[in-house]
Amino acid sequence: MDFDFVTAQAAIENAIQKLNLGENPRELYDPIRYIMSLGGKRMRPMLVLLGKYAVADEWQEELQAALAVEMFHNFTLLHDDIVDKAPLRRGQPTVHEKWNDSIALLSGDVMLVKTYEHLLEHLPPTLLPVILRRFCQTAAKVCEGQQMDMNFEGRKRVSMEEYLSMIRLKTAVLLGFSLEMGALLGGATPQTVAALYEFGLQLGIGFQLKDDILDVYGEPNKFGKQIGGDIIANKKTFLLIRALELANPMQTRELDYWMNATDTNPQNKIDAVKEIYDQLHVRQQAEKVMNSYFDNAFAALTAANLAPERAQRLRSFAQSVIEREK
Repeated sequence: MDFDFVTAQAAIENAIQKLNLGENPRELYDPIRYIMSLGGKRMRPMLVLLGKYAVADEWQEELQAALAVEMFHNFTLLHDDIVDKAPLRRGQPTVHEKWNDSIALLSGDVMLVKTYEHLLEHLPPTLLPVILRRFCQTAAKVCEGQQMDMNFEGRKRVSMEEYLSMIRLKTAVLLGFSLEMGALLGGATPQTVAALYEFGLQLGIGFQLKDDILDVYGEPNKFGKQIGGDIIANKKTFLLIRALELANPMQTRELDYWMNATDTNPQNKIDAVKEIYDQLHVRQQAEKVMNSYFDNAFAALTAANLAPERAQRLRSFAQSVIEREK
């Protein structure tokens, strides 16, 4: 069956609406339904389906397996929002804001349990051990990346090498795994599986760099999260790390002031830091590095040696990531 993005997106949303996530206590399960219903890009389940389509037909057979990856992703978002004290997710109040931190933590715990349950129910027995092992490895790496990100918040300086390693773990490995799982379910060769994983990995790093840029320079009505949230939280993003590398003494003092300031107007902090970013042209530098990772992704896709029409679907998906505004 040919792959159509509109059809696939509709199938994913329809399947999410039909998920049996539990009923009682409502305070435990309503937050799960809430965060799963907020929409989003659905990149990870889409990549599972694309990974299957890359090497085989009947990609719709993997819809339920793909939902497990989306559940895990939303579990990480639910907990990340607590850690970050984020007020918005996809333009709506975060779970911990709408309910409270304790409910958000416990609902996230159940989401993780439901993820494993869903994988056990919808993976073929012959592939269950290898896919479950790879999922566990990936999930641990995501948590390692999140801890690194949290560690960075307490440090004055972070190297660019450390930062790129962190986003590889926190964001990119799950995109790589999504393609890997789909390809394994489609019976791909080890070489193709490895190339598709690398495609997702490189795409994921570029995706996160794009997110860094949009957090500062995105349109508020399109981005779906608080613009400047990374600046307010002193997140060590590509933009801040490069600015600290390039800043003159006066700019360094000003950046240090805003990073250590308390009880200040958040918008004033955003405006001041953004002005330094503009002076140092760090947005353009971030875009250059981001594009180099996208180029790496396309090279990995070529190495996968897929049929042209199947490779084109993956190329189109990558292009949508490159051009996104939210």
